[in-house]
Amino acid sequence: MVTSPESSRVRLPQLRLDELLDELRARVDAARHTRDRVHGLLEAVLAVGGELDLEHVLHIVVDAAAALVDAEYAALGVIGPDGRTLSAFHTAGLTETQIAAIGPCPQGHGIPGEARDPRPLRLTRLGGHQAAYGFPPHHPPVNGFLGVPIRVRDQVFGNLYLTEKRGGAGFGEEDEAIVSALAVAAGMAIDHARLYADSRLRERWLRANADITHSLMSGSPRAETLGLIAERGRDITGSALAALAVPMAETKALTVEIAVGLDAENHRGLVLPLHESLMGLAYTAAAPVASDDIAHDPRISPEPPRFKGLGPAVAVPVGTPEGGTRGVVLLAREAGRAVFARKETELLQAFSAQASLALELAEHRQDAERVALLRDHERIARDLHDLAIQRLFATGMTLQSTGRLITHPEATDRVQRAVDDLDETIKIIRSAIFGLRRHEGATADGLRARVVDSVGEAAPELGFTPVLRIEGLLDTQVPREVADDILAVLAESLTGIARHARASRAQVVLTTDGREVVLTVSDNGAGALDAADAGGLRTMAERAERRGGHLSASRRDDGGTELTWRVPLPAEQEPGG
Repeated sequence: MVTSPESSRVRLPQLRLDELLDELRARVDAARHTRDRVHGLLEAVLAVGGELDLEHVLHIVVDAAAALVDAEYAALGVIGPDGRTLSAFHTAGLTETQIAAIGPCPQGHGIPGEARDPRPLRLTRLGGHQAAYGFPPHHPPVNGFLGVPIRVRDQVFGNLYLTEKRGGAGFGEEDEAIVSALAVAAGMAIDHARLYADSRLRERWLRANADITHSLMSGSPRAETLGLIAERGRDITGSALAALAVPMAETKALTVEIAVGLDAENHRGLVLPLHESLMGLAYTAAAPVASDDIAHDPRISPEPPRFKGLGPAVAVPVGTPEGGTRGVVLLAREAGRAVFARKETELLQAFSAQASLALELAEHRQDAERVALLRDHERIARDLHDLAIQRLFATGMTLQSTGRLITHPEATDRVQRAVDDLDETIKIIRSAIFGLRRHEGATADGLRARVVDSVGEAAPELGFTPVLRIEGLLDTQVPREVADDILAVLAESLTGIARHARASRAQVVLTTDGREVVLTVSDNGAGALDAADAGGLRTMAERAERRGGHLSASRRDDGGTELTWRVPLPAEQEPGG
């Protein structure tokens, strides 16, 4: 069959028209696809911008990035405070099983480390790049790669990683443009979320300051207020442990007064050296000291082991430049948690300064109350001395004179016992007078005053104030080193009663006749001797034996326990206290 020239001329325009229509359809499809991608981008921007929780923002960003460019896998690596390593890694497209097999997130080496480069990185084949390493074992195959930085206020916050575009095609310029636009919106949303989180954090610290100030101004005990400071700090920072230490008088050490949280019992009462503890370093420097891993920090003495399971920590001094450092707060998070950010430390410093000011105001109020109380004590002591003791003494002398006139032996014995009881009563009253006049009759660091303080400090833990009886010239006849042992034994004994005895009454008797000093601590509880720490009893006994004395422990008739610590005194000694 022969085709005519006329029919050929008709078909040629038809072919060109088909080609034009195909091209037009392709352009329309491309435009529709671009429109859909732009619409998807706008929806992602709206979703990201409408969230204020930072963790949710990051998850939305990584999910949206994967969907916009049809990537099999996506991740968002957050650069840590050091500016070099990755502190967090958010993923999309990986199952829980794959994540578990991969293990710890990348640390910022190789391709993941390119996050520090503020320019996008697009690779058709990952193996051809000089930094093509850094992905952990068991990571799914990675060929095509697109990395786009996320900036927050001109600083690189992190990097979006996208791999394995579905369909086998590589990531193109349009993909890079779409993800770059999403990264800009993400940077703004992250900034807003961080500002919101900061404002909420400041609000919580302000409420904590208000609670502490209210506690102090309402006359709450000092220990209760210190506990509130530690508890609020632990709660707001998400820490596992909070401890508060204060300086020990006349020593280069701190003692942990308050501890709350994980293994708090292992920290309470610890004496910390200034040069081998995080709290000591912060106290000495009068500035915060942080640790990425307090359990393995070489600056900290490993004994006694007390930081198992803990990781990031920060110690912040409690004080002001004008008033000096009054103590140190330690906060520690569980191992694997985020380190304390600079913003957190700054807010904690402000909180500590406010707490210090509140403590100072409370101390001034307590000083005023103490002056008024001392005046009452002086009046009571004067009345006891001038009236009660003199009358008892006169009654005793009268009874002694009367006893000489009695011929019946039994009556004579009864009178003598009455005289002895009066003498004992006079001693008790004199001991009470010593306690009332301790600020006037002894120096601030005298043994008598320190014993009274020690007993008073144990009252909150015991739930009652022990009866205290003191006899003899303790401030002048007991050497300083013996006085230190006495205070240590007293503190250990009262702590044992508080923890094990379930007692409602305790008595402390400290006497000296110039030849020996005897400390007796007794209670009406049950089980203290059975549950007592063998190490504590051994330490108390060693203190006595080292000075030629001994410790005895016995059960009382009422079921309680009595500890007697007895040490001879040297012929000549320096006054203790």
